[in-house]
Amino acid sequence: MTSAARPLAALLEGLVSAATIDAISSETSIKDIGLDSRTLGRGALFLACRGRRTHGLRSAGEAIARGARAIAYEPTADIDTALIAQLRASAAVELIAVPELSAQASRIADRFFAAPSRQLQIAGITGTNGKTTTAWLVASALQAAGSRCAYMGTLGVGEPPDSVIAGEYTTADAVTVQRQLAAVRAGGAQCVAMEVSSHALDQHRVDAVNFRVAAFTNLTRDHLDYHGTMAAYGAAKARLFAMPELASCVVNVDDAFGLQLAERQVARMPTWLIARDAGLAEAQRLAGRHANVHVLHAEAVQATARGQRIRLRDGMQSIAFDVPLLGDFNVENVLVAIGVLEALGFERARAVAALADVAAPPGRMELISAPGRPLAIVDYAHTPDALGKALRAARGHCRGRLRVVFGCGGERDRGKRPEMGRIAAELADDLVITDDNPRGESPAAIAADIVAGLPASHAAQVVHDRATAIRVALDGAAADDIVLIAGKGHESYQLVGDERRDFSDRSVVRAAFAATSTGGVT
Repeated sequence: MTSAARPLAALLEGLVSAATIDAISSETSIKDIGLDSRTLGRGALFLACRGRRTHGLRSAGEAIARGARAIAYEPTADIDTALIAQLRASAAVELIAVPELSAQASRIADRFFAAPSRQLQIAGITGTNGKTTTAWLVASALQAAGSRCAYMGTLGVGEPPDSVIAGEYTTADAVTVQRQLAAVRAGGAQCVAMEVSSHALDQHRVDAVNFRVAAFTNLTRDHLDYHGTMAAYGAAKARLFAMPELASCVVNVDDAFGLQLAERQVARMPTWLIARDAGLAEAQRLAGRHANVHVLHAEAVQATARGQRIRLRDGMQSIAFDVPLLGDFNVENVLVAIGVLEALGFERARAVAALADVAAPPGRMELISAPGRPLAIVDYAHTPDALGKALRAARGHCRGRLRVVFGCGGERDRGKRPEMGRIAAELADDLVITDDNPRGESPAAIAADIVAGLPASHAAQVVHDRATAIRVALDGAAADDIVLIAGKGHESYQLVGDERRDFSDRSVVRAAFAATSTGGVT
């Protein structure tokens, strides 16, 4: 997505001194913008930010070679002053120091793309688990109701179900987020349901996004390799609820951190509280004190053949409806989605009707079946909490044995590996431990960390080749068994060493079923 050329001074106004603005040539016009020197077009502004491993200014040469018109760089104590002097002497580009550029990149990109988020109704969804499903449900329901809504998140960007282009990150970098918003706005979308990761919030990638609704699903262990502590992880999530333009929020108060968030929000704006059990009394207490609080409570849930029937209560109102989603945890996702839809102006009956026919997103408790074969469920569960929820959901529909195929990512939080092993041993009948995305770490070492969490009485097969592991689990299962393949979900690749290999759990399952069944794969 390109934009009209913008004066460099206008992009940086208020972010640098008046003297710096005055020194910028009035003829410096910016035609593109980016944080990655490899993707710049001619006439671009290169934002050279401080990174965790290196400084973006080290890529200045490539940026200039690709036609950059100007470079804004983030001054740091250890910056390469010789390189700065060399760039200034060459006069190849305008070079401007922008304090805290990493935190300002979102605002600069917002200006370049003409503030796209201000022309969209944007709901941001954050939390450890459930972001993808909830955002997908919101976008799909709005589409079904006739309001064009884009999804932005782990699955990609676009209007569901058929126009989503795969992406690489849950929340892209600050410039790409604004570029994506400009593209969906130009394409005719009126709303956006956006997953917002803790990394994105901590790194200021969405600071200039005009969120109207913020939603929180839950907070459980993940990303401690980055955040360090659960307190820091939670604080990053909470940044979404401090956005200046926020008009309303939706919070799961069955989660202890969610209740803390709600306590701060209810006095500030209309708030929808999701409560099934632990948080119900607190939700009702807050509703009794604040007129702008709505409590969404699932008072009854019944499993159906390929989904669930939910009875929802809000005060004196009660409504029952079916959703084609497996798993008790998906009840929370549905309730959060209803809260977001109501915050965007939907009445309850319309929100429920819009959700009734929305399918699960790809790789999120996705069912794959064939005559005479076990039911396969492909899910993205890659945290202890998510794996436990997926296994409990599968158990609720299982008449035979429950098998699970899973691994853990390499070069990521080692502490969760034995915990995931313990949970799998506790909730599944048979375990096949395999490679997830080992990256540069030893697959055997990763598997050993997982096995360390198993009780002495519990054995597991270790099959490193993931495709083989899936086939082993499927071939060893009876027709009334369920095989949960967890960890990668929708992903179409596997990261092994420095390689990004084509790989899809869903494709492996479908191929295995197609090779042994004559009745078709659904």
